[in-house]
Amino acid sequence: MLKPRIRVCTTKPGWEKRVHLFNFAISATNHRQMEANISIPDRVWEYLSYPIIGLGDTNVTPWVIIYLSAGVLLLFFLSSRLKKLLVNRILVGYTSELGVRQAIGSIVRYIIVFLGLIIILQTAGIDLSALTVLAGALGIGIGFGLQNITNNFVSGIIILFERPIKVGDRIELGDTHGKVEKISARATTILTNDNISIIVPNSEFMQSKVINWSHNDYNVRFRIPVSVSYSSDVEKVAGLLLEVASEDPHVLKDPGPATRLIKFGDNGIHFELLVWTSAYIHRRGKFISDINMAVIKKFNKNAVEIPFPQRDVHIKSTVADTVKNSSHIT
Repeated sequence: MLKPRIRVCTTKPGWEKRVHLFNFAISATNHRQMEANISIPDRVWEYLSYPIIGLGDTNVTPWVIIYLSAGVLLLFFLSSRLKKLLVNRILVGYTSELGVRQAIGSIVRYIIVFLGLIIILQTAGIDLSALTVLAGALGIGIGFGLQNITNNFVSGIIILFERPIKVGDRIELGDTHGKVEKISARATTILTNDNISIIVPNSEFMQSKVINWSHNDYNVRFRIPVSVSYSSDVEKVAGLLLEVASEDPHVLKDPGPATRLIKFGDNGIHFELLVWTSAYIHRRGKFISDINMAVIKKFNKNAVEIPFPQRDVHIKSTVADTVKNSSHIT
């Protein structure tokens, strides 16, 4: 069977145009057929694999961004859960101090987050050597604007390792008094007796003097000043003060209370009652108030006088007044 031949007349440009249109139509038809054969998952993966930006030898695609975001969120969630498990379950059998458990849990979490970020970047195909430029830019940023953040972060790491303060401690930092509630990477949360949370940068604990009332243990000695009149029996007063301390249920028996005669003041004799307690370390005002109330009741019951400021005024006559009085008499 003879096949028809298509003869193209090169002398007539209209035939060339028709042949080009015919070839274009055939190509378009083939392209539509190929697109029809591609499944929806393949199309989605094609879109997700489209390079957005180049980072060294690695192309950052939407899939890489989604993988990094999900991996980082999962890493922080699992590390937080692991920290709670360590603090509340595993480490309870080794130490009863909450501050020690919190410090160990925070250190373990930071290590896991650091290693996890490296693993996530490598599995995502990110060339870590390409991040040297980013590290250089970060170094410049630290030199100019991130000094305080870096200082607070390093101070937080030092606090967790050296533990000058820990969660649950009663501390004084300048005019701030309260209980340490949380030690994070950047700042420490202190809760006052007025239920006010004060956020203190960690660098403040490295640069300022900190008074920790419970650094070694929760046994604290309070010095309560007491004054009596000079007409009082000092031995009786000392005995009454010891009775007040022994009757208070929050005063420790070992070490026991003691009294001291401090000095002889202008208006009376000054004593000092020394008592140990571990119950009211976070409510010093309440504890001292209870002791003072008991001292007043005990003194009133035993006729012990508490002195008050008083002055004796002596009026001396001048020479002019003496001459005037003498002339008036004559």
